[in-house]
Amino acid sequence: MYEGNTVAVVIPAYNEEGLVGRVIDTVPDFVDRVYAIDDCSTDGTWEEIRAHAGRTVPITDGGETDTAFDQRVVPIRHSENRGVGAAIKTGYCRAREEDIDVTAVMAGDGQMEPEMLARVIQPIVDGRADYTKGNRLSTPGFREGMSAWRSFGNWLLTFLTKVASGYWGMVDPQNGYTAISERALSELAIEDVYDDYGFANALLVRLNVHDMRVADVTMPAVYGDEQSTIRYSTFVPKLSGLLLWGFLWRLKAKYLVRDFHPLAFLYGLGAVGTGAGLLTVLRNRRETSDGLSATLLGGLCLVLAMTFDRQANEELEIRDEWEVTDE
Repeated sequence: MYEGNTVAVVIPAYNEEGLVGRVIDTVPDFVDRVYAIDDCSTDGTWEEIRAHAGRTVPITDGGETDTAFDQRVVPIRHSENRGVGAAIKTGYCRAREEDIDVTAVMAGDGQMEPEMLARVIQPIVDGRADYTKGNRLSTPGFREGMSAWRSFGNWLLTFLTKVASGYWGMVDPQNGYTAISERALSELAIEDVYDDYGFANALLVRLNVHDMRVADVTMPAVYGDEQSTIRYSTFVPKLSGLLLWGFLWRLKAKYLVRDFHPLAFLYGLGAVGTGAGLLTVLRNRRETSDGLSATLLGGLCLVLAMTFDRQANEELEIRDEWEVTDE
Protein backbone atom coordinates (compact mmCIF):
# COMPACT_ATOMS: atom_id res chain seq x y z
CA MET A 1 0.00 0.00 0.00
CA TYR A 2 1.22 3.50 -0.87
CA GLU A 3 -0.06 6.50 1.10
CA GLY A 4 -3.31 4.69 1.86
CA ASN A 5 -3.83 3.44 -1.72
CA THR A 6 -3.69 -0.15 -2.89
CA VAL A 7 -1.24 -0.56 -5.75
CA ALA A 8 -0.90 -3.24 -8.42
CA VAL A 9 1.71 -3.76 -11.13
CA VAL A 10 1.02 -5.50 -14.43
CA ILE A 11 4.08 -7.15 -16.01
CA PRO A 12 3.40 -8.17 -19.63
CA ALA A 13 6.01 -10.59 -20.94
CA TYR A 14 6.67 -12.38 -24.22
CA ASN A 15 9.91 -14.33 -24.60
CA GLU A 16 11.60 -12.47 -21.74
CA GLU A 17 13.47 -15.42 -20.24
CA GLY A 18 16.38 -14.19 -18.15
CA LEU A 19 14.79 -10.77 -17.64
CA VAL A 20 11.25 -11.12 -16.29
CA GLY A 21 12.32 -12.84 -13.06
CA ARG A 22 14.44 -9.89 -12.02
CA VAL A 23 11.58 -7.51 -12.83
CA ILE A 24 9.28 -9.46 -10.50
CA ASP A 25 11.91 -9.57 -7.75
CA THR A 26 12.58 -5.81 -7.88
CA VAL A 27 8.97 -4.58 -7.72
CA PRO A 28 8.85 -2.18 -4.72
CA ASP A 29 7.54 -3.52 -1.41
CA PHE A 30 4.61 -1.09 -1.30
CA VAL A 31 2.97 -2.90 -4.25
CA ASP A 32 0.09 -5.11 -3.10
CA ARG A 33 -0.42 -7.21 -6.26
CA VAL A 34 1.83 -8.17 -9.17
CA TYR A 35 0.07 -9.61 -12.21
CA ALA A 36 2.77 -11.33 -14.28
CA ILE A 37 1.24 -12.09 -17.68
CA ASP A 38 2.96 -14.54 -20.03
CA ASP A 39 1.59 -13.94 -23.54
CA CYS A 40 2.18 -17.56 -24.61
CA SER A 41 5.96 -17.30 -24.83
CA THR A 42 7.98 -19.91 -26.73
CA ASP A 43 10.99 -19.82 -24.38
CA GLY A 44 11.26 -20.33 -20.62
CA THR A 45 9.41 -17.14 -19.65
CA TRP A 46 6.47 -18.98 -18.08
CA GLU A 47 8.66 -21.25 -15.97
CA GLU A 48 10.67 -18.22 -14.83
CA ILE A 49 7.53 -16.33 -13.85
CA ARG A 50 6.22 -19.26 -11.82
CA ALA A 51 9.58 -19.81 -10.14
CA HIS A 52 9.75 -16.19 -9.00
CA ALA A 53 6.07 -16.05 -8.09
CA GLY A 54 6.15 -19.11 -5.85
CA ARG A 55 2.60 -20.08 -6.83
CA THR A 56 1.72 -23.75 -7.40
CA VAL A 57 -1.59 -23.31 -9.24
CA PRO A 58 -1.39 -20.82 -12.12
CA ILE A 59 -4.22 -19.02 -13.87
CA THR A 60 -4.78 -19.47 -17.60
CA ASP A 61 -6.21 -16.62 -19.70
CA GLY A 62 -7.37 -14.77 -16.60
CA GLY A 63 -9.86 -17.51 -15.71
CA GLU A 64 -10.99 -18.48 -12.25
CA THR A 65 -9.05 -20.86 -10.02
CA ASP A 66 -9.97 -22.85 -6.93
CA THR A 67 -6.83 -21.74 -5.13
CA ALA A 68 -7.36 -18.93 -2.61
CA PHE A 69 -5.91 -15.61 -3.74
CA ASP A 70 -3.41 -15.24 -0.94
CA GLN A 71 -0.11 -14.44 -2.62
CA ARG A 72 1.32 -11.15 -3.82
CA VAL A 73 2.47 -12.32 -7.27
CA VAL A 74 -0.22 -13.75 -9.56
CA PRO A 75 1.13 -15.61 -12.63
CA ILE A 76 -1.28 -15.66 -15.58
CA ARG A 77 -0.66 -17.29 -18.94
CA HIS A 78 -2.46 -16.71 -22.24
CA SER A 79 -3.22 -19.91 -24.15
CA GLU A 80 -2.25 -18.12 -27.39
CA ASN A 81 -0.16 -15.10 -28.27
CA ARG A 82 -2.49 -12.09 -28.33
CA GLY A 83 -0.21 -9.05 -28.14
CA VAL A 84 1.23 -6.83 -25.44
CA GLY A 85 -1.96 -4.78 -25.23
CA ALA A 86 -4.01 -7.91 -24.55
CA ALA A 87 -1.59 -8.90 -21.77
CA ILE A 88 -1.95 -5.47 -20.15
CA LYS A 89 -5.73 -5.67 -20.48
CA THR A 90 -5.73 -9.04 -18.69
CA GLY A 91 -3.89 -7.44 -15.77
CA TYR A 92 -6.14 -4.38 -15.83
CA CYS A 93 -9.26 -6.53 -15.63
CA ARG A 94 -7.85 -8.40 -12.63
CA ALA A 95 -7.04 -5.13 -10.89
CA ARG A 96 -10.52 -3.81 -11.63
CA GLU A 97 -12.09 -6.93 -10.13
CA GLU A 98 -10.07 -6.42 -6.96
CA ASP A 99 -10.83 -2.68 -6.72
CA ILE A 100 -7.14 -1.72 -6.83
CA ASP A 101 -6.72 2.05 -6.42
CA VAL A 102 -3.72 2.48 -8.75
CA THR A 103 -2.48 0.00 -11.37
CA ALA A 104 0.89 0.47 -13.03
CA VAL A 105 2.57 -1.30 -15.95
CA MET A 106 6.22 -2.40 -15.92
CA ALA A 107 7.50 -4.26 -18.97
CA GLY A 108 9.03 -7.70 -18.52
CA ASP A 109 12.25 -6.71 -20.32
CA GLY A 110 13.75 -4.73 -17.44
CA GLN A 111 13.77 -1.34 -19.20
CA MET A 112 11.78 0.33 -16.43
CA GLU A 113 13.49 1.32 -13.20
CA PRO A 114 11.56 0.11 -10.12
CA GLU A 115 12.77 3.21 -8.23
CA MET A 116 10.65 5.36 -10.57
CA LEU A 117 7.37 3.63 -9.70
CA ALA A 118 6.54 5.94 -6.80
CA ARG A 119 6.93 8.96 -9.09
CA VAL A 120 4.79 7.35 -11.77
CA ILE A 121 1.85 6.73 -9.44
CA GLN A 122 2.18 9.91 -7.32
CA PRO A 123 -0.03 12.20 -9.48
CA ILE A 124 -2.83 9.61 -9.25
CA VAL A 125 -2.37 9.13 -5.51
CA ASP A 126 -2.51 12.91 -5.08
CA GLY A 127 -5.78 13.03 -7.03
CA ARG A 128 -4.28 15.25 -9.76
CA ALA A 129 -4.39 12.72 -12.59
CA ASP A 130 -6.29 9.63 -13.75
CA TYR A 131 -3.49 8.31 -15.93
CA THR A 132 0.27 8.83 -15.95
CA LYS A 133 2.95 7.86 -18.44
CA GLY A 134 6.69 8.12 -18.66
CA ASN A 135 8.44 10.71 -20.80
CA ARG A 136 12.01 9.97 -21.91
CA LEU A 137 12.19 12.62 -24.63
CA SER A 138 12.97 15.36 -22.10
CA THR A 139 16.23 13.65 -21.09
CA PRO A 140 19.35 14.66 -23.10
CA GLY A 141 20.70 11.15 -23.71
CA PHE A 142 17.52 9.44 -24.89
CA ARG A 143 18.24 9.57 -28.63
CA GLU A 144 21.91 8.56 -28.35
CA GLY A 145 22.41 5.25 -30.10
CA MET A 146 18.98 5.41 -31.77
CA SER A 147 18.86 5.09 -35.55
CA ALA A 148 17.65 8.05 -37.60
CA TRP A 149 14.69 6.03 -38.87
CA ARG A 150 13.61 4.99 -35.38
CA SER A 151 14.03 8.54 -34.09
CA PHE A 152 11.90 9.85 -36.97
CA GLY A 153 9.28 7.18 -36.30
CA ASN A 154 9.09 8.10 -32.62
CA TRP A 155 8.62 11.79 -33.31
CA LEU A 156 6.08 11.10 -36.07
CA LEU A 157 4.01 8.86 -33.81
CA THR A 158 4.24 11.46 -31.04
CA PHE A 159 2.71 14.09 -33.33
CA LEU A 160 0.04 11.74 -34.69
CA THR A 161 -0.88 10.65 -31.16
CA LYS A 162 -1.22 14.29 -30.09
CA VAL A 163 -3.68 14.90 -32.92
CA ALA A 164 -5.57 11.65 -32.40
CA SER A 165 -5.82 11.82 -28.61
CA GLY A 166 -6.25 15.55 -27.98
CA TYR A 167 -3.44 15.53 -25.40
CA TRP A 168 -1.33 18.10 -27.22
CA GLY A 169 1.27 18.51 -24.49
CA MET A 170 1.96 14.78 -24.27
CA VAL A 171 5.21 13.35 -25.67
CA ASP A 172 6.82 9.90 -25.95
CA PRO A 173 3.54 7.98 -26.42
CA GLN A 174 5.45 4.71 -26.93
CA ASN A 175 6.60 4.80 -23.30
CA GLY A 176 5.00 1.81 -21.59
CA TYR A 177 5.75 2.87 -18.01
CA THR A 178 2.23 3.91 -17.04
CA ALA A 179 -0.30 3.98 -14.22
CA ILE A 180 -4.08 4.24 -14.24
CA SER A 181 -6.66 5.00 -11.56
CA GLU A 182 -9.53 2.79 -10.44
CA ARG A 183 -11.95 5.44 -11.72
CA ALA A 184 -10.50 5.30 -15.23
CA LEU A 185 -10.51 1.49 -15.29
CA SER A 186 -14.13 1.49 -14.17
CA GLU A 187 -15.35 3.99 -16.76
CA LEU A 188 -13.40 2.85 -19.82
CA ALA A 189 -14.29 -0.19 -21.90
CA ILE A 190 -10.79 -1.62 -21.51
CA GLU A 191 -11.71 -4.85 -23.28
CA ASP A 192 -12.30 -2.92 -26.54
CA VAL A 193 -8.87 -1.26 -26.71
CA TYR A 194 -6.35 -2.42 -29.34
CA ASP A 195 -4.50 -5.62 -28.41
CA ASP A 196 -1.00 -5.20 -29.86
CA TYR A 197 1.76 -2.58 -29.87
CA GLY A 198 -0.06 0.72 -30.04
CA PHE A 199 -2.28 -0.13 -27.08
CA ALA A 200 -0.97 2.87 -25.11
CA ASN A 201 -1.69 5.22 -28.04
CA ALA A 202 -5.22 3.88 -28.51
CA LEU A 203 -5.87 4.07 -24.77
CA LEU A 204 -5.02 7.79 -24.74
CA VAL A 205 -7.78 8.42 -27.28
CA ARG A 206 -10.36 6.72 -25.04
CA LEU A 207 -9.08 8.52 -21.96
CA ASN A 208 -9.64 11.85 -23.68
CA VAL A 209 -13.20 11.03 -24.69
CA HIS A 210 -13.92 10.31 -21.02
CA ASP A 211 -12.23 13.58 -19.93
CA MET A 212 -9.53 11.81 -17.93
CA ARG A 213 -6.59 13.87 -16.70
CA VAL A 214 -3.21 12.69 -18.00
CA ALA A 215 0.26 13.50 -16.65
CA ASP A 216 3.66 12.97 -18.27
CA VAL A 217 6.34 11.91 -15.78
CA THR A 218 9.89 12.79 -16.81
CA MET A 219 12.28 9.87 -16.49
CA PRO A 220 15.65 8.77 -17.88
CA ALA A 221 15.89 6.19 -20.66
CA VAL A 222 17.14 2.75 -19.58
CA TYR A 223 18.85 0.34 -21.96
CA GLY A 224 19.85 -3.20 -21.06
CA ASP A 225 20.16 -6.60 -22.76
CA GLU A 226 16.63 -6.54 -24.16
CA GLN A 227 15.97 -6.67 -27.91
CA SER A 228 13.09 -4.69 -29.35
CA THR A 229 10.68 -6.75 -31.45
CA ILE A 230 9.09 -3.68 -33.07
CA ARG A 231 9.71 -3.27 -36.80
CA TYR A 232 9.22 0.43 -37.41
CA SER A 233 8.90 -0.08 -41.17
CA THR A 234 5.58 -1.89 -40.59
CA PHE A 235 4.69 -0.57 -37.14
CA VAL A 236 4.57 3.12 -38.12
CA PRO A 237 2.14 2.73 -41.06
CA LYS A 238 -0.07 0.29 -39.14
CA LEU A 239 -0.28 2.50 -36.05
CA SER A 240 -0.82 5.59 -38.21
CA GLY A 241 -3.97 3.98 -39.60
CA LEU A 242 -5.10 3.04 -36.10
CA LEU A 243 -4.58 6.62 -34.92
CA LEU A 244 -6.52 8.02 -37.87
CA TRP A 245 -9.49 5.83 -36.95
CA GLY A 246 -9.12 6.85 -33.29
CA PHE A 247 -9.00 10.52 -34.24
CA LEU A 248 -12.23 10.30 -36.26
CA TRP A 249 -13.92 8.32 -33.49
CA ARG A 250 -12.86 10.91 -30.89
CA LEU A 251 -14.24 13.80 -32.95
CA LYS A 252 -17.56 12.03 -33.37
CA ALA A 253 -17.88 10.84 -29.77
CA LYS A 254 -16.67 14.02 -28.07
CA TYR A 255 -17.64 16.87 -30.36
CA LEU A 256 -20.71 15.60 -32.22
CA VAL A 257 -22.50 12.92 -30.17
CA ARG A 258 -21.87 13.93 -26.55
CA ASP A 259 -21.67 17.66 -27.22
CA PHE A 260 -21.35 20.00 -30.18
CA HIS A 261 -18.19 21.88 -31.07
CA PRO A 262 -17.48 23.54 -34.46
CA LEU A 263 -13.90 22.27 -34.48
CA ALA A 264 -15.16 18.95 -35.86
CA PHE A 265 -16.39 20.76 -38.97
CA LEU A 266 -13.21 22.84 -39.15
CA TYR A 267 -11.20 19.62 -39.26
CA GLY A 268 -13.46 18.34 -42.04
CA LEU A 269 -13.26 21.54 -44.07
CA GLY A 270 -9.53 21.67 -43.59
CA ALA A 271 -9.02 18.10 -44.80
CA VAL A 272 -11.29 18.54 -47.81
CA GLY A 273 -9.85 21.94 -48.75
CA THR A 274 -6.24 20.83 -48.42
CA GLY A 275 -6.86 17.60 -50.30
CA ALA A 276 -8.78 19.30 -53.12
CA GLY A 277 -6.14 22.02 -53.44
CA LEU A 278 -3.24 19.58 -53.64
CA LEU A 279 -5.13 17.42 -56.13
CA THR A 280 -5.72 20.46 -58.34
CA VAL A 281 -2.03 21.35 -58.27
CA LEU A 282 -0.97 17.78 -59.07
CA ARG A 283 -3.42 17.40 -61.92
CA ASN A 284 -2.22 20.58 -63.59
CA ARG A 285 1.40 19.86 -62.72
CA ARG A 286 1.88 23.49 -61.82
CA GLU A 287 0.97 25.81 -58.97
CA THR A 288 -2.40 27.16 -60.09
CA SER A 289 -3.98 29.98 -58.13
CA ASP A 290 -7.13 27.92 -57.42
CA GLY A 291 -5.14 25.01 -56.10
CA LEU A 292 -2.95 27.19 -53.90
CA SER A 293 -5.93 29.11 -52.54
CA ALA A 294 -7.79 25.93 -51.61
CA THR A 295 -4.67 24.45 -50.02
CA LEU A 296 -3.98 27.57 -47.97
CA LEU A 297 -7.60 27.87 -46.87
CA GLY A 298 -7.71 24.21 -45.93
CA GLY A 299 -4.45 24.53 -44.01
CA LEU A 300 -5.83 27.54 -42.13
CA CYS A 301 -8.94 25.56 -41.14
CA LEU A 302 -6.75 22.72 -39.85
CA VAL A 303 -4.61 25.09 -37.78
CA LEU A 304 -7.72 26.70 -36.28
CA ALA A 305 -9.22 23.30 -35.52
CA MET A 306 -6.03 22.14 -33.78
CA THR A 307 -5.89 25.38 -31.80
CA PHE A 308 -9.48 24.98 -30.58
CA ASP A 309 -8.85 21.30 -29.86
CA ARG A 310 -5.83 22.12 -27.73
CA GLN A 311 -7.73 24.78 -25.80
CA ALA A 312 -10.65 22.41 -25.18
CA ASN A 313 -8.35 19.78 -23.65
CA GLU A 314 -5.83 21.99 -21.88
CA GLU A 315 -7.24 21.32 -18.41
CA LEU A 316 -6.90 17.56 -18.90
CA GLU A 317 -3.09 17.69 -19.00
CA ILE A 318 -1.04 17.82 -15.80
CA ARG A 319 2.52 19.09 -15.91
CA ASP A 320 5.28 17.08 -14.27
CA GLU A 321 6.68 18.96 -11.29
CA TRP A 322 9.91 16.94 -11.15
CA GLU A 323 13.18 17.42 -12.97
CA VAL A 324 15.44 14.56 -14.10
CA THR A 325 18.90 14.75 -15.60
CA ASP A 326 20.34 11.97 -17.74
CA GLU A 327 23.78 11.23 -16.35
